[in-house]
Amino acid sequence: MSANLYVGNLPWRTTEQELFDLFAQYGEVSSVKIITDRETGRSRGFGFVEMSSGGDEALALDGTEFGGRNLKVNHARPKKF
Repeated sequence: MSANLYVGNLPWRTTEQELFDLFAQYGEVSSVKIITDRETGRSRGFGFVEMSSGGDEALALDGTEFGGRNLKVNHARPKKF
């Protein structure tokens, strides 16, 4: 079962590859996207990880320390228009 996960409280210098590697420990990662500011291009401190397997197991990362910050991990809510 696939899962789209919200990942918050990311360290500012986190790369998409680092996030991919972290979540790949729990299952197959389909995509990783760190959200950036449109004007500056800097990370906004959150992103999304889509997993084709292991999404529920990856929720165990919620509250764990990564790069000096405690991650917030939960199921992403559908975007409202």
